[in-house]
Amino acid sequence: MKELLWLALAGALGTLSRYGLSLGVHRFTGDNFPWPTLVVNVVGCFCFALIWALVEHRVDGEQLRLVVLTGFFGAFTTFSTFAFDSGGLLRANQFGAAAGNLVAQNVLGLGAIFLGLKVAQMGLNAMQGS
Repeated sequence: MKELLWLALAGALGTLSRYGLSLGVHRFTGDNFPWPTLVVNVVGCFCFALIWALVEHRVDGEQLRLVVLTGFFGAFTTFSTFAFDSGGLLRANQFGAAAGNLVAQNVLGLGAIFLGLKVAQMGLNAMQGS
């Protein structure tokens, strides 16, 4: 139970950190490109890998990874996990799997966005028509 509370707290801090960084970046960049998302994802990837490497061989590394990487960075950005997993496949010379992961995540993710928008629009149209 204690572990779940730490995970939830780390997730809340990750969410607030993402929001704060996004707002700060948006103030400098405006709306012409999704800079806040790009900055959050790049910062998240860098910090995810840095922390992974620093705690990988620690005795309490598994608990730290759970709380910091899953909790904090899971809420801050899941892109860091996606990039880390893809990098792991590349480091293991599994180029086909890495390419498949990159294509599948992007194509299916974009497809899911468009499908979700379409389903929502159909639902709204149905509600308005009744």
